[in-house]
Amino acid sequence: MATKSNITRDLIGNNSPKLYNKIRTTIETAYYRNNVVKINNVQEAYDLAVTNPGTIVTGLPIHNAKELGLEKDSKVLIFNDGIITGRNANVRRLVNADNKEKYSTRLRNAIFNSRNITMYHATCYVGLHEDFMVKAHLLIPEGYENTLYNWMMNFQSCTKELDERYGKSQLFDDGDVLLYSDPDEFIEDYDDGISIFDNQHGVGALLGLRYFGEHKKATLTLAWTIASRNNYTACHGGQKRFNLPNNKTYIAGVFGLSGSGKSTITHSKHGGKFDVTVLHDDAFVISNKDGSSIALEPSYFDKVQDYPTDSEDNKYLISIQNVGATLDDQGLVVPVTEDIRNGNGRAIKSIFWTKNRVNKFENKVDSIFWIMKDDSLPPIVKVTSPTLGSAMGSTLATKRSSAEHGSNPNELVFEPYANPFRLYPLINDYEKFKDLFENTQVQCYVINTGSFLTYDIKKETTLGIIEKIVDGSIDFKEQEGIDGLLFADIKGYNPDFSSEQYKELFIDRMNSRVRYIESLHGQDILPEEAAESIKNVIKNLK
Repeated sequence: MATKSNITRDLIGNNSPKLYNKIRTTIETAYYRNNVVKINNVQEAYDLAVTNPGTIVTGLPIHNAKELGLEKDSKVLIFNDGIITGRNANVRRLVNADNKEKYSTRLRNAIFNSRNITMYHATCYVGLHEDFMVKAHLLIPEGYENTLYNWMMNFQSCTKELDERYGKSQLFDDGDVLLYSDPDEFIEDYDDGISIFDNQHGVGALLGLRYFGEHKKATLTLAWTIASRNNYTACHGGQKRFNLPNNKTYIAGVFGLSGSGKSTITHSKHGGKFDVTVLHDDAFVISNKDGSSIALEPSYFDKVQDYPTDSEDNKYLISIQNVGATLDDQGLVVPVTEDIRNGNGRAIKSIFWTKNRVNKFENKVDSIFWIMKDDSLPPIVKVTSPTLGSAMGSTLATKRSSAEHGSNPNELVFEPYANPFRLYPLINDYEKFKDLFENTQVQCYVINTGSFLTYDIKKETTLGIIEKIVDGSIDFKEQEGIDGLLFADIKGYNPDFSSEQYKELFIDRMNSRVRYIESLHGQDILPEEAAESIKNVIKNLK
C-alpha cells in the first residue's frame, strides 16, 4: 500500500480532507515557489554537501558507494551542530482545533521569511516493501545540504525500480508525508526551536532545529501515524529472525530506547550458534492482519561511542555528525569517535553493515521483548496476559540516554512502547499490541538489561536467555502470589519474595506503573483495564 499526493500523482480536484486543509496546504504550497530546487538523487545531494561551508571531507571511502547511488570515490562526510546534539521532545507541538489558527499563522510567516534563500526539495520512500510504502518530502534551506544528504541516505531514495513498485501498490487514504524545515528560523516565544505536527494530515514543520535526528524522527513518526491508521502496529525497535533447522524460524521483536541494548540484541550473531537475518534495529511496522513485518529504512543511525576510529564497523559509514576529527599517520582526516568531543555522536551506516538483511518478514512475529532497566526485575519475565503484556509495554521503564537533549541519565522514567515520537493517541498502540498478543498469539517477555538489585546484568546473560527461549530450553514457573507473570530459574538472579525488602521494592515498582497509567491525560489516556491488569499482579502478594 502507498500514500497519495498531488505532488506526485495527478489528483487535482480530489477534495480529500487528508490532502487539503489549512496546515497541510500551507506547507505544501511552499514547495512550488521559484526559490525551490528539486534534488533528483543522492549524488546531487552529496555534491552539494561536499561544498557546504563547515563540511569535513574525510579520507574514509564509502564502502559500496556505487550500490548506494554515489560515485565510487565518494568519501565519508562529517558535519557538526552547535550546543544541541540530541532530540528535544519539549519543543514538540501537535496541531488541534484550538491552536490550528495560531500555528498556521506562524507557519505562513516563517515560510515568507525563507523567500530570499534557495531551498531544496528531496523525496524518499519510508517502507521498503510494496505492502507499506510512504512517499516523504523534505524542504530545507541552503546551508543545510548535509542534513538534506543525510536524510536521503537514511531513507530509501527514489529509483526507477522503486517508483514502479510504488506505482503498482494499493493507495492508502493518506497523502504523502510533507516536512518543512528551516533551522535558522526562530519564532516568537520558542527560543529553543519548535516542531509542529499535524498528524491527521501527514505534515510537520521544524523551525530552529538543526539536529539531523529531529528530521529523521519527524519523518518516521508521520509514517508511523499513517501505519497506525491502516491496521499496522508502529514499532520503534529492532527485529531479527532466527533461521532454524527443518525450515523453521523464530522472529523476535525487541523494544527499547537508545542505550537499552536494542541494537546489540538485534545485530548479535550469538557466537555463531544461530543463522540470523535482520529486518532493522530501529523502525518497522507489524501487520495486525497477518503478523508480518516491514522495515522502514535501509540505513542505520547509530551512536559512535562504542566504535573507536579503527573499528571494523566503521567500514560501513556514510556520514557522521557531532564528532571530532584528526589526522592519521598518512595525513588523512579521520573521525574522533567514542563521544570525546561531545555526547551522542552519531553516524549513518549503510545497509551493508548487516550481512543478512531483508525488507520484510512474511511469517508472523513470534515474540515481543520489552527491554527495561528496572532493578526490581530479574533478567527475564514472561507475561501471560495480552492485557498485561500491552500494559507492561505502556509502562516500559528505562533510563534516559544522551540521545535526549537535557536528559538526566540516572532518572528512571516510563516511555510507552519505547516510542517518545508518537503523534496519535496512546490507546492506538495499546490496542494494537494487545491485539498482537491476543489474536496473533505473539508471546510477550520483559527483559531487564540494567541491574537486578545490586547485580549488573551482563550482555552475555541477556543474549543467552534469548537463545534459550528460541530453542525452547528455558522453563518459566509461577510464583505464589503473582498473577500474570512467570519467572525463570537463572543462577544469581532469582527474586526472593520471602524477603520483605525485595517484596516491597517489587510492589512499589508495580504500583509506580499503576500511578503512571492513572496520571496519563489528554490523548495518552488508557482504559482502566491497563492499570487493573498491573494491580492484579500484586493483589495476592502477602
